[in-house]
Amino acid sequence: MIRTVDEYHESLKAMKPNVYMGGEVLGRENLPGTDIMDLTIELAHAKEVQHLTTAKSHLNGETVSRFCHIHQSPEDLLAKQEMTRMSCRLVGGCIARCMGIDAMNALSVITYQCDQAHGTEYHQRFLEYLKFWQANDIVGCCAQTDVKGHRKRRPHEQADPDLYLRVVERRGDGIVVRGAKAHNSFAPLANEIIVTPTRFLTPEEGDWAVAFAVPGDWPGVKLVCRGAKYRDRVPEVATALSGKGEIESLTIFDDVFVPWDRVFLNGETEFGGQLALLFSLYHRHSYTGCKPAMSDVIMGSTALAAEYNGIEREQHVRHALAELISVAELVYGCGIAAAVKSSKAPSGTQIPDVVFCNVARKHAGVNLYHEYDILAEIAGGLPATLPYSEELVSPEVGELVKKYIMRADGVSAENVYKCFAWISDFSCSSMAGVMQYAGVHGGGSPIMEDIAILGTYDIQEKKEIAKRLAGIED
Repeated sequence: MIRTVDEYHESLKAMKPNVYMGGEVLGRENLPGTDIMDLTIELAHAKEVQHLTTAKSHLNGETVSRFCHIHQSPEDLLAKQEMTRMSCRLVGGCIARCMGIDAMNALSVITYQCDQAHGTEYHQRFLEYLKFWQANDIVGCCAQTDVKGHRKRRPHEQADPDLYLRVVERRGDGIVVRGAKAHNSFAPLANEIIVTPTRFLTPEEGDWAVAFAVPGDWPGVKLVCRGAKYRDRVPEVATALSGKGEIESLTIFDDVFVPWDRVFLNGETEFGGQLALLFSLYHRHSYTGCKPAMSDVIMGSTALAAEYNGIEREQHVRHALAELISVAELVYGCGIAAAVKSSKAPSGTQIPDVVFCNVARKHAGVNLYHEYDILAEIAGGLPATLPYSEELVSPEVGELVKKYIMRADGVSAENVYKCFAWISDFSCSSMAGVMQYAGVHGGGSPIMEDIAILGTYDIQEKKEIAKRLAGIED
């Protein structure tokens, strides 16, 4: 099943209010970011892109949204990457649904491996849960990052053991969990929340080795949220994104009961860390689609600002654009390589290459502020000081504002305003600040890519090359 936008909205209206924001407890109607979720649904119905946005379920062969699909081949990974870049271009940023399906793909691998090692029944539970996901075109969210407390202490060493989410009770009908997960993008707009561990765990940390899924309005779940948005503009210069935004959640699990059929890991510490890494790997492969899209937006905005400023042929502009192209296509190319060099897990799920995914994510993260620096240099200071759009249409000063924001010949004042208003929104609004931080830390902070690269890459092989070339014999 692929839902309509109306059906998705009805599912949100049916959820109980548990969104805490601005001193109120809210339902899910009209929250920031709803339009972005709507787009992911609309694209699944758009025939010209359905080869990217839909897939055939490996469970029953039915057509499902690719956001509900478990990758079965390199072609699936490539289609997911291309779909992500295309979608993120349309909204100028995150499309949000990657987190849920990246977690589902990780669970499809780890539940199977855990069953083989321990004789558990997690994988069959997962497959039943996947049937539910696909039959209902679920919008999902992954809650992985614990609040972590004292950063030099492990979960079992914290003064408050709840600073990493943990099992506090095991019962005949399920488990009870307590803790919180941070930085959960678009969580209030998700039907289901998937919880995974955030790090490797030691044998004494079984209570923290837990993975499960619950509806977003499940008893005891509290979403403490903040939003950001692009600026509102008067109709004359408004865009499809004006006034739109996103929402983040600190997701609190206040002694939440989880029935066994929704528990996918419970004490198997060696698989807790593997699940954390595998979700991050899938999510970093998703970044090889969304981060090039962000570079595309920065690149196009830079080029347009240069044209409107009358400097598009200057050499420093051309060099700047070449830098932006290099970032976008190197990241995207690594994503393609990660798919081509992918491997099939025993569960049948396709896993992207670790090194290529992490090199891509690291390259994107370390270059992000430099890309914004290029945009700021070429656009100049106007995005930070642009008059409000109300003054553009003011009877008293509107014509004067139009007169004094003119740039290149042949470009109307309205188009100049729209260009720099967009750059202002994209580079120095509350929404821009969130996107910039997300570009560095989303999917894992830069040090985590270093750890993954160095933990996987064969440095010894490279030392042997150097020894051979130097004539060194052991």
